[in-house]
Amino acid sequence: MGHMAGGKEEAYQALAERLSRFPVGVVINDTLMSILKLLYEENEAAVGSKFPLKPRPLAEIADLAGMNQEKASALLNNMAQKGLVVDIPRKGTTYYMLSPVVVGFFEYSLMRADGVSIKELSSLYEQYFKDKSVVEEIFGADTRMFRALIYEKYIPELVQTEVLDYEKAEAVIRDSGGGGLSLCACRHKNYHLGKPCKYPMEDICTSLGRPAEWLLRHGFARQASVDELLQNLERSHRLGLVITCDNVIDEPAYICHCCGCCCGPLQAIKEYRVSAVQPSNFLPEIDPDACLGCDSCVDACHLDALEAAPAAEPLLKKELCIGCGVCASVCPSGALQMARLEDSYTPPQNKMAQLINIAIERNRF
Repeated sequence: MGHMAGGKEEAYQALAERLSRFPVGVVINDTLMSILKLLYEENEAAVGSKFPLKPRPLAEIADLAGMNQEKASALLNNMAQKGLVVDIPRKGTTYYMLSPVVVGFFEYSLMRADGVSIKELSSLYEQYFKDKSVVEEIFGADTRMFRALIYEKYIPELVQTEVLDYEKAEAVIRDSGGGGLSLCACRHKNYHLGKPCKYPMEDICTSLGRPAEWLLRHGFARQASVDELLQNLERSHRLGLVITCDNVIDEPAYICHCCGCCCGPLQAIKEYRVSAVQPSNFLPEIDPDACLGCDSCVDACHLDALEAAPAAEPLLKKELCIGCGVCASVCPSGALQMARLEDSYTPPQNKMAQLINIAIERNRF
């Protein structure tokens, strides 16, 4: 970025470079710089660029930023209200962590209808996430950020006993004890681009556990009971949406209710063949004798993973399929069912969250 020089520009350049050091980083280009200038005041960018990779208490952030604690506290609290910083209260001390792009300030900045120019911001996000290098940087890691959750009702009864709790959206929600519901950031973006989605935009994105507590505290979500979250899930099943969550085995923070027209990860798969979502441990199987040739499954697939074949059952494109089960949910004859794969995938433990919590409790940050 050779054109960037001098005070104000240096603050934003330093912030972009700091964001690039996250495990899921950024591609620094003119569009990203425009996004940062829209979201961050200059003094916020300067402070954001000083953040360590791990959460730190106010005193350390203030010292790194060269500010007194009172001024730093006011600035950080304002940044948290905008979703640019995550504040974590523990045992009388608040720890602060810079928000990454995804999952981070992209979602948070679009989970409310107030604040900056949403239309301008939506246009910039659209431009940024259409850049293939950005898609590969954010979604192309060997360990995917998201994983698909199977429509378990459409698994053969003999196989249902093999489905583990971390593979079930219902079990994940029940174990959470409740959480929050908020605007879908992806649909909100498209709405402001003049591309409103036919699927629900409000009260649909699900947050759980401590991330939900943070979203609720700052007004990015509203409180929702387990029953309400389950009703929301059932509605998404009826609508044929793809259900995904964080790619961790324990305590996922978010459950997304995705459509192929708006969802960034699903678009990354369709448009760029980037494996943005870890497939479930299931794959659709079609009984050719029972198939009616109605192509309901083809129409329902958000990833275009099924292709109509004249006078035959639809063809499956395995490289696009994430085993979500939407296709099985619309098959009128039951010809399409979800079969468990022999080599099942086990998601990693949420080690980072565990280490953060342990370190905070032991005052190691």
